[in-house]
Amino acid sequence: MPSLVDHFVPSRGLTHHHVQTIWGKIARQRFHVATQRRRIELPDGDFTDLDVVTGNAGAPSVLLLHGLEGSSQSGYIRQMLQGIRTRGWNGYALNFRGCSGELNRKAKSYSSGDIADVEFVAHQLPGPLFIAGFSLGGSVLLNFLARKRPAVVAAAAISVPFDLEQSVQSIDSGHGLMPLYQRNFLETMRPKALEKAARFPQEIDAVAVKHAKTIRDFDACVTAPTFGFSSAEHYYAESSTAKQVTNIDVPTLILTAADDSLAPADSLPAGAESNPYLHVMRTRSGGHVGYVAGSLVRPRFFAEEQALTFFDQHLPAGPHA
Repeated sequence: MPSLVDHFVPSRGLTHHHVQTIWGKIARQRFHVATQRRRIELPDGDFTDLDVVTGNAGAPSVLLLHGLEGSSQSGYIRQMLQGIRTRGWNGYALNFRGCSGELNRKAKSYSSGDIADVEFVAHQLPGPLFIAGFSLGGSVLLNFLARKRPAVVAAAAISVPFDLEQSVQSIDSGHGLMPLYQRNFLETMRPKALEKAARFPQEIDAVAVKHAKTIRDFDACVTAPTFGFSSAEHYYAESSTAKQVTNIDVPTLILTAADDSLAPADSLPAGAESNPYLHVMRTRSGGHVGYVAGSLVRPRFFAEEQALTFFDQHLPAGPHA
């Protein structure tokens, strides 16, 4: 599929990628959508929580996947739910394990390549089904589509770290504002991991967690062992989506910014655009899940708009609204 035309125009004064990333998070926080919480018991004895917007009878369902240390309350998820509600569709914002405000029961939580929970939840939802994933959630989504080839009408993956090794190197580099992002992630990841280490000392080394200074350190002592990988590098190699996207046969929008320093766009292989199911838009700017357009007073969020428009274009024939 040829690349889609880049028509993203950032808000005046918000052209820098870090400004887009940070202001995008701040600007989205003002929005709230009323939801109902639904708990789903998982086959391994753990659970996941969904925040649900109920639409019209027979309307499409949209499953939403948040990013690293995000949740169903992340601003971009709220924006998607708002658009879903306006359309009269059903919205299901999945909280990855340990992200709903209550620590999950098992030692493992979530990772970029773990698709089991998404697969299980997707099978519970009424169709036609769309899925949108942001950042790490986009990685989970692309892995799911490539490995399982599910009954999904269309999907959208925003600001995906296609190459986890490259993304982690960037975050851990110490350059510019990277320490800010790194600290922001570790401030919530470390306390949860220490609580898990107290429960599961044979699986998680509390001392190693306390001394983890980087994302790679954390993945080496928590993510890799709890998901059965021999090292952080093994986890990155097996879970990166760069080598998976050619297997996707579901219409999928991929939106990625050339100035995204957390998930570099150049890590998406050129061969991805030869896959007729992939609709790739590489924008010049936008940062990481930034994509703030319009004015500062009345911002518009380009990524969510593009995802929902893409779903509109792939609606099966029939009365859905």
